[in-house]
Amino acid sequence: MSTRISLVAAALLTAQAMYVGLWAGLFPRAFYDSFPGLNRYWVASDGPYNEHLVRDVGGLYLALATVGVITLAWRDHRSRVMLGGAWLVFGVLHLGYHLTHLNSLAFAVDRVGELVALGGGVALALLVFAPTASTASSAPTEATR
Repeated sequence: MSTRISLVAAALLTAQAMYVGLWAGLFPRAFYDSFPGLNRYWVASDGPYNEHLVRDVGGLYLALATVGVITLAWRDHRSRVMLGGAWLVFGVLHLGYHLTHLNSLAFAVDRVGELVALGGGVALALLVFAPTASTASSAPTEATR
C-alpha cells in the first residue's frame, strides 16, 4: 500500500473526528438530538440524554483529531501507526456496540448507514495502520539485525 493512501485515510478520519468532536463537545444537546444530521437521529434513539457522556465523546473525537492533525503534519510511519492503532481500538469497540444494538434504530436505512459509517472508519483505520511500501522496504532484514 502507498503512503499516499494511508495519509488520505488519515485525513478522512481526522475530518470525521473534527465533525463529531466539535459538534458533540461544543453543542452536546444538539448533537444528541440531531446526529448525524440530514433528518437522521442515531444518538437520541439509544437512551436518555447525558451531557457528561456526550461531551466526553466530543473530547475523545477531538483527541483523535489532534493526533490526526499531527500525523498529517509529520507524515511519518510512527505517527500513522499510532493514529491507526488508536482508531482501531476505538472503532472496533464502537462498531461492536452498535452491531448488538441495531434495534434502537427504527429504520433500516439508519441501521445500514450506521454500520457503513462505523465499518468504514475501521477500514480507514486499517489503511492508516498498515505498513506502506516505504516502511516495508526499510524494515530490517535478518542480515541487518
